[in-house]
Amino acid sequence: MDNEILEYLPDAIFLLNPEREIVDANQAAREILTPGFRDRDLALSLRHPEILEAVDAALKGEAYEQGDVSITHPVSRTFEMRAFRLPEGDAQSPGVAVILILHDITAAIQAVEVRRVFVANVSHELRSPLAALVGFIETLQGPARDDAQAREHFLSIMSAEAGRMTRLIDDLLSLSSVEANEHVRPLGRVDLRNILQNVIELLLAKTQEKSMTTQLICRDPLSEIPGDSDELIQIFQNLIDNAIKYGASGGVITLTLRHVDRIPDIGGPGVAVAIHNEGEGISPEYLPRLTERFYRVDKGRSRSMGGTGLGLAIVKHIVNHHRGRLTIESAPGEGSTFTVYLPT
Repeated sequence: MDNEILEYLPDAIFLLNPEREIVDANQAAREILTPGFRDRDLALSLRHPEILEAVDAALKGEAYEQGDVSITHPVSRTFEMRAFRLPEGDAQSPGVAVILILHDITAAIQAVEVRRVFVANVSHELRSPLAALVGFIETLQGPARDDAQAREHFLSIMSAEAGRMTRLIDDLLSLSSVEANEHVRPLGRVDLRNILQNVIELLLAKTQEKSMTTQLICRDPLSEIPGDSDELIQIFQNLIDNAIKYGASGGVITLTLRHVDRIPDIGGPGVAVAIHNEGEGISPEYLPRLTERFYRVDKGRSRSMGGTGLGLAIVKHIVNHHRGRLTIESAPGEGSTFTVYLPT
């Protein structure tokens, strides 16, 4: 089998010998395997019972029906699996007994789920502002038809509610777009320090409104890293904007950029960007749910500040898209630190 051709195929393809050891794997397969996979048992690099069962059945010459499997590392993906045995003595593939093929169907499954969740979330979040708008319109058409003061008051509220619905729809569309492409690794290269400086400048007016200052500390010399520039700007714009909203007036927002030898829970070298504010802080019991869509610790305060409850969900999915990690540290009275880890 021409292994050079396999490199260009989008499916993950594994070539296994009779001992279930990996003879070769194409690029799509190498993204799933742990390092040092060659000439080792498949079970040491891809610990998935259903996949191993399919390969064992193929090695015995047994028929194995096509099935779907989910793999959570480095990011959750669903594959359509096929495993079949090659004829003995195949001159085109010496030493290869079984071919395992994993066809990525994540996008198709996510498309269905995204549509379902999108409809449910939109109907829930838009119900209140739409009901308010309908009520105000009926009032303006009836009792307040000739009341100029009431008209100005109601129109001001209607404008705010319409603005909130617009932001909500924009964030939902952004989140859906990120989720749809989350399984595809970004191919570009970015200067992370330059991105952070640009976002700081972009939000300068907001920090000045609260008499706050933003400082960027770069602890290590940095080179470009893999990533999508627009998405990373969105990450840090969301996080710094939150630091401004929930930080103390007159306080300092500190951004610390440094190298790390190992990304938590993922492994491998990377860079870390820690964003710390001097706000009220968040109780530990709320931290695990902060990145859920529409979750708010203080719903009234979040909405009054123009929040949609989707900002951190968008951040989480973009970080996943970059094969990175987001951590949150906070305690009441001690401010909050959001750290984004990105692989190099």
